[in-house]
Order: sequence, then C-alpha cells, then structure tokens
Amino acid sequence: MTPPVLTDPEVRRAGLEALSERLGPAGMIRFLRMFDPGRGDYTEERHQWLDQLTLEDIRRSIEVRRTRETK
Repeated sequence: MTPPVLTDPEVRRAGLEALSERLGPAGMIRFLRMFDPGRGDYTEERHQWLDQLTLEDIRRSIEVRRTRETK
C-alpha cells in the first residue's frame, strides 16, 4: 500500500506536528530557528571559484594539506 500523496500545505502541517510531538513546542521553535535554506545559486557560485583553478593549483593544495597533516 502506497502512502497518500500530500499537498505542500499538508506536508508542512504534518511536519510541524511531528516536530512538536517529538521535540515539544519550544524544541520545535528552536529547530525552526536553526533551519536556514540558504540563499543564492550554489551551482553558479561554485563554478565562479572552481573554474579558475588549474590542476596544478589543486595538486599544490593537496600537497600543502598533506604536509600540514603530517606535522
């Protein structure tokens, strides 16, 4: 038996009820305050800083990290 397909408002309501039951009202509020979906376009931002790196840059970075970890 497959679960019923819920609308977005139904999912939101069910989620808030589950949080409240499990964490209590104060815990639910604390959890919701911690949740941050972020902003911007991560994929685009990632391309902006990664597309500038060369394979040599990456190799050098790995070597520096390995050197630090062995000290």
